[in-house]
Amino acid sequence: MISFLCFMLMLAIFGKLAVVACRAAWGITKIVVCFVFVPLFLMILLVAGLVYIAIPILLIVGIVSLVSSRV
Repeated sequence: MISFLCFMLMLAIFGKLAVVACRAAWGITKIVVCFVFVPLFLMILLVAGLVYIAIPILLIVGIVSLVSSRV
């Protein structure tokens, strides 16, 4: 019975640790995508001559970032 109790407590502690790790990984992923991949994607579009696609994407991302930073 005591081993079952220890097992349940271990699951509770490491379960919380896994949740915190997933939240941290999600936050780091959002930062990397925002600061690395989106500008890189826009630069590739500009170099490839697809300005007519890059400008609307840039405007949409700018508007979304302004709206989300105000909340």
